[in-house]
Amino acid sequence: MDHANQRAIGIIGLGIMGSAIADQLISKGFSVFGFDPNPKAAAKARKSGVKTLKDVESLLTHSHQLLSSLPSNEAFATCCERLIQFRTTKQAASTPSSAVVLAETSTLAIEVKQHQQSKLAAAGITMLDCPLSGTGAQARVGDLVVYASGPTKAIRAMMPVFAGFSRSQVNVGRFGNGMRMKLVANLLVAIHNVAAAEAIMLGKRLGLNPSDVVRVVGDGAGSSRMLQIRGPMMASGNWQDATMKVSIWQKDMSIISQALAASNTPAPLFAASAPFYLAAQALGLGEQDTASVMAVLEQMVGDRR
Repeated sequence: MDHANQRAIGIIGLGIMGSAIADQLISKGFSVFGFDPNPKAAAKARKSGVKTLKDVESLLTHSHQLLSSLPSNEAFATCCERLIQFRTTKQAASTPSSAVVLAETSTLAIEVKQHQQSKLAAAGITMLDCPLSGTGAQARVGDLVVYASGPTKAIRAMMPVFAGFSRSQVNVGRFGNGMRMKLVANLLVAIHNVAAAEAIMLGKRLGLNPSDVVRVVGDGAGSSRMLQIRGPMMASGNWQDATMKVSIWQKDMSIISQALAASNTPAPLFAASAPFYLAAQALGLGEQDTASVMAVLEQMVGDRR
């Protein structure tokens, strides 16, 4: 590895978020190496300038600063095992190795991240819990917030990388606080997304142009980021280009529900929003954007496109 190249970054997972992060980093002059087991995702990223590799452990031969953006606990566990195995083999142990930092950006249960953190530490890999606030569409233009948590020294070392793909980077303290902050943010996203669909539907039924509703209300006191970002998709009825798939969002909803139960926190508005996402899934919209909750409201009033 060329240790002089301090702007080489390894990305594990090149889906909606990972590929957008890679694009932003490349535009800022970083050399981005990536791995994704999905050949289509890897091929798409390669066309954008990512140097794709055959396996996750190969990333360590190019950079000791890694980011992961993965869809499930299983995918994360598999990648961690491969990294640990590589770092603890006799061949790897026989050569000097620098400190490795893995900034985990996915929305996964805190206990899952904590379990992997301790295992990675034993292999000389410092893991940070760094979930992101923002949709895939926001990621494409660098409009993300990084909730970084974990050892301060490692966070400081990763800050230039975070700044390369986000508009704001916040050290929120001890490991796990990133996910705690993310759960609070996503609870609001779940509610605001459905609220945006309700508002647009009301406007339609009052005879207003849905696009006008998004534009005018989005500039006033009733606005929200979800109205601004997903409102145009809802107004046009086009939610095929997913920035957050309904099927993946169900995982996030489940983690929030578990946190609410564990902390004995009442959340009647969140509870009211959950059936709309389940209904979107039932309508066969699992691979489409969560803006498709609008389709659920359309079904309720008999307004089929």
